[in-house]
Amino acid sequence: MNTRPETTIPDPEIAPFQRGYVHVYTGDGKGKTTAAIGLAVRAVGAGLRVFLAQFVKSMRYSEIEALERLGGNIVCRQYGRGCWLRGDPSPEDVRLARIGYAEVREVIHSGEYPLVILDEANVATWFKLLDVEDLLVLIDEKPAAVELVFTGRRADSRLIERADLVTEMREIKHYYHQGVAARKGIES
Repeated sequence: MNTRPETTIPDPEIAPFQRGYVHVYTGDGKGKTTAAIGLAVRAVGAGLRVFLAQFVKSMRYSEIEALERLGGNIVCRQYGRGCWLRGDPSPEDVRLARIGYAEVREVIHSGEYPLVILDEANVATWFKLLDVEDLLVLIDEKPAAVELVFTGRRADSRLIERADLVTEMREIKHYYHQGVAARKGIES
């Protein structure tokens, strides 16, 4: 059940659309971050600003390089120490995720970004860097005209229930299983 109040912000300079929705891109297949970045590029093409928070990640991926070439319309921040977590997260992993969460909360209330993407937020909750309740608070608090996107494997059922759009990426076949490493420009 969606409990967000339906409010309208009439000034198109502040809100390009009256209602922003909540997206979840999850599943074990490739393409969750890619889909979110595609949405970000589309938003920039429509004149919108985008905030992309990447949890767990800290590496310079090709997509970050490309987004920087689009100018200041997409702001990307990374809140992690690497690309993968193995075993229990360290206190530093938790600290970085909490910093990211606090910044995202400020961003969604700033009025500057109609599209806010929390890349790998689902993974952050799976590893207990964040609590799923934190993500639900963002949904509850978001202004009506902000679109929120959560990506990552293992989306919590409570987040799926609250989202307006859920897409599951399902792996059918992947060349990784034949020993093909991540390739620059395609997977990294």
